[in-house]
Amino acid sequence: MRLKRLKETARKATSCAVHSYGDVQQFFARTPCRSLDRMLFALDAGQGDTMIVSVAWVRMPAPAEADRLQSLVDRDGTGNVSPLAGGLVGALGVRFTGRYYDSRRDGRLLVVAEVEPVTGAPAPELLDGVAEVVAELLPP
Repeated sequence: MRLKRLKETARKATSCAVHSYGDVQQFFARTPCRSLDRMLFALDAGQGDTMIVSVAWVRMPAPAEADRLQSLVDRDGTGNVSPLAGGLVGALGVRFTGRYYDSRRDGRLLVVAEVEPVTGAPAPELLDGVAEVVAELLPP
C-alpha cells in the first residue's frame, strides 16, 4: 500500500460505556467490556493524500457477547466505540462517518477499524483497503 505513518497515539480504558455512543453505549451499560484499547494514527499515501485511522480492540467477557456487539456496531446508525480525538495526530475536526469501516471478531475480542480522508483525495478503494488491513491488527 506504500503508506507512511505520520503520527500515532493510543489509550487504554476499562469502561467501554464511557467511550462509546448510541445503542452501543446502551449495550455496554448492560454488558460491560473487560478492556478497551484504542489507537489513532495518521497515514500519508503520497501526492498530498493523507488519512486518519481509528482502531479499537474491545475484549468482552465471552465470545457470544463479542458476537452480539459486532452485530450491533456493523449496523449503520447504532453508534460505536468513540475514536480518539483527531487533534491528537494533527487531524483536528475530522469526523468518522463509518463509510470506510471494517470489523473482525476473534473469540471474545472485537476489532473495529475506521478510516477517513484528511487531505487530498485518497481513492475510496484505498480507504476501504486500509480499514480491512487495520481490522486485522493484533491488540497492543
